[in-house]
Amino acid sequence: MSAPARALTPIVILFGRVGDMIMLTAALSLLRRRYGGPCHVVGAGPWNRDIYRGHPDVARCWTLPRHLPLATTHQWLGVVRALRQTAPAPIYVAEAMPRQVSRIKRLLSLSGIDAGRCVFLEDPPNLEEHYIESLLRLAARTPPALASAQYPLPGGLSAPRLVTLEAERSQCEALLQQRGWSGRPLVLIQPGTARTLSARSRKRWQRDNDRSWPVDRWRELLHALREHRPQAVLVLRGAVSELSLLEEMREAIGLEGLQIAGLGLRESFALMEVAESMISMDTGMAHAAAALGLPVVVIMGANPQSWVLPRAASGSPVIGIGGPPVSRRADQIPVKAVLEAWCSLPARRSA
Repeated sequence: MSAPARALTPIVILFGRVGDMIMLTAALSLLRRRYGGPCHVVGAGPWNRDIYRGHPDVARCWTLPRHLPLATTHQWLGVVRALRQTAPAPIYVAEAMPRQVSRIKRLLSLSGIDAGRCVFLEDPPNLEEHYIESLLRLAARTPPALASAQYPLPGGLSAPRLVTLEAERSQCEALLQQRGWSGRPLVLIQPGTARTLSARSRKRWQRDNDRSWPVDRWRELLHALREHRPQAVLVLRGAVSELSLLEEMREAIGLEGLQIAGLGLRESFALMEVAESMISMDTGMAHAAAALGLPVVVIMGANPQSWVLPRAASGSPVIGIGGPPVSRRADQIPVKAVLEAWCSLPARRSA
């Protein structure tokens, strides 16, 4: 009888944005169950530690800059040293962008990693297949240095999942009490995307991009939401750096009682746990909502739903509106389609 396989800590590398790193949690779940230990994640961007804080499938997260040459930053040396201590753990490179893959290969070479421990995401990505499926297929492969029979694939489904901490839920309850929202159904509105956070974008709310929905349509939609759910609290949600944009948008909408909330990722996660529903552009926060079980309507741009529509581990509804082949820009989507999709969401009881 063969000895049981040694538990390993998989290393997963992806230099993605918020939505990418949330979708990655589906693969992290599979890898943790397959190898017996939570993963170490190497990412690029300040959001990664917040995304994975307290996550049962992630033991540690290293963060590198997204664009600077690795050797010019102080973070890379710590990651190189840490990677040298990870043998014989498998290394899964989930990155598809050629420039970033080249950076990762240099990082692995500097770390002295045996190529037999590594597997790479197939490229180019298949836009007819959901991105999560390609991540799961990557996680199902076995590096040449390991024996597949010792690490069989676990049963059960894997889907994106996020967690919040008790302290964060307590802080959220305090926020609800402070703002007078406690006990009322919350409808979150996510009008911005990652592009609204750049210095150039902050000069004005609307930009000529495929994931921009005109303010006049937000105005029409929010007034319609108020008519449908007069007792609900409608909250424009954004990052702290977007507060001025949210204020401008609230003034342009002109709806009495419309609230705004400039929150970090962790505060937003906790609020999503107690909200009733959400309407969002195709952005990372839509993936967060789905991963936390919040029913969400997603206004798509040029990305096809078959590739990146958020998925929910809990089976909570996610409705995409638009996207190829129906449309290629968010501003081609009428208010009526979004309103009807939101009205079709089943009720979720707010905490």
